[in-house]
Amino acid sequence: MLAMEPLFIGSHVAADFLNTTLTPRGEAIELIGDGASFVAWLVKAQLLDGEEAARLRRRFGVAALDGTAAEARKLRRWAGDWLGRWRESPRASYEAELRRLNELLGRASSFRELSVTKDGPRLVERMTIGEPGDLLGLVALEIAKLVAQEEPALLKRCAGAECTLWFLDRTKAHRRVFCSASACGNRAKVAAFRERQRG
Repeated sequence: MLAMEPLFIGSHVAADFLNTTLTPRGEAIELIGDGASFVAWLVKAQLLDGEEAARLRRRFGVAALDGTAAEARKLRRWAGDWLGRWRESPRASYEAELRRLNELLGRASSFRELSVTKDGPRLVERMTIGEPGDLLGLVALEIAKLVAQEEPALLKRCAGAECTLWFLDRTKAHRRVFCSASACGNRAKVAAFRERQRG
């Protein structure tokens, strides 16, 4: 398995979470293979700040966070399956899925805090993390926001031949088909050009 930095091209944190596993050119890449990489992803996704992440690493330890990363990978598989079905049938009853998501949301308690930044006072929402599994609540909240606030048909999988990435199509015409124009979009253009040349 290869290692790489997380991609944030999904236009929504929930899509970016689904993209923490990818298979470019047939090689599996796991971006949250252990607790350290899961916590690092949460920081890069701006769901945790760096100081809080450092405190949590010290407080919970490697083994507990590794276990949480394993649960996060299960959550990702479950969410990918459910969101794919939700996209195709948004009006269907998803009682079991909502129960599971609400159970995880119950772990995501928060409070607000007024912080002074270089730009002045700012109201910040902070999550209360009492145990390692509460980190899953941060991701569950983003999945819930996607389902509650976004149009199902705009959650798409890349049309690239071997691409497994998800994205939320925020383009004006809603015609985006590739995860990235510079990656899969260019590959598709080159392949079409070569096909025409062989013509």
